[in-house]
Amino acid sequence: MVSLGFIRRAFLLFVAGVGCVALAQVPATEQTGVERIAAQEEGDTLAALKPPKRQQRPVVAVLGLNEGSETTDYLVPFGVLRRSDLADVFALSIRPGPVTLMPSLTIVPDMTTTEFDQRFPDGADYVIVPAMHVADDATVLKWIEEQAAGKATVVGVCAGALVLANAGVLHDRNATTHWFRVSELRKADPSIRYVADRRYVVDRGAVTTTGVSASLPVSLAIVAAIGGRERADSLAHELGVSGWSAAHDSAGFRMSAGVLASYAANFLVFWRHETVGIPVYDGVDEVALALTSNAYEATHLAKVKTLANGMNPVMMRYGLRLVPDATVGARVRLTLEPLAAGASGDALDRALSDITERYGARTARVVRMELEYPQPDVAALSRAP
Repeated sequence: MVSLGFIRRAFLLFVAGVGCVALAQVPATEQTGVERIAAQEEGDTLAALKPPKRQQRPVVAVLGLNEGSETTDYLVPFGVLRRSDLADVFALSIRPGPVTLMPSLTIVPDMTTTEFDQRFPDGADYVIVPAMHVADDATVLKWIEEQAAGKATVVGVCAGALVLANAGVLHDRNATTHWFRVSELRKADPSIRYVADRRYVVDRGAVTTTGVSASLPVSLAIVAAIGGRERADSLAHELGVSGWSAAHDSAGFRMSAGVLASYAANFLVFWRHETVGIPVYDGVDEVALALTSNAYEATHLAKVKTLANGMNPVMMRYGLRLVPDATVGARVRLTLEPLAAGASGDALDRALSDITERYGARTARVVRMELEYPQPDVAALSRAP
């Protein structure tokens, strides 16, 4: 996710000389078509994603920078891979203490990277790297370099690709990232070959994805690589996800006058900004919570707060502890219904439907652009064969 950096840059472009009235008249960019992934390419991708060390119950480390790691990039792979029950999955922090997720939520990790190294001296099979508040933290980069040198497959979700580039593990490789960060990725390492029209790209132990919504398909692709296509399809069905193909239409995501106008308008109408409360409780689903909170924050009209019965950490569905922001009854303008316990993967679609009703279609378009989430009809075309 690009969050405040995105809106500030967009707003600066807006005030630099583009008029609101003229911008509002330009329609938002729509996606065109998505070509299906050839069977050979998909087979090669899954083969490249096979566990590099442990064929039975590989070890997955989801890495967090305490000062700020992207919410969905961190929680969705953790939740999906834990739910698959095919791997041992651990939520890590660089330093002791909670991990502040951005744009919202705070979690208590399972262990630090130091503790992980002591428990698994041979390293992880997969290292999940979310977008981070600081993309060049020296301790983060060193740990990623060490894991990659130990033959771990490193997965940079969304702008986590910039962290991988800064760690040197994308050198002379094919890669992708969030549509707004492509130029930064190329600048970080000019040897990187950007690949369009793929939600995730795998090249010699390095995996990168487009925006945060790609966290679901790439996680399911890893499930397929570990446990087979049938298991991934079954899990996708359980999650309420239409598919996990790498097919994508990159041309559908770019800065347009209409998108810029919507960002600027939401930034300026401060009197419409509101706090949205999400009830949380023991057993709340990490995936649904991440997707819902991310969607509301991406409106740039809402600030999310988690509401619990007390201030003790809440044990979520897959064993991760959440530090609530406030207690039930705290003053918020809107309190959402408790998150459904069933198909958590379609939480983003449900949130977008509610956002459209509450804030309007233009704001829902802003959310789709920021999360790089295709329109439903495009997503349907991207189903795995």
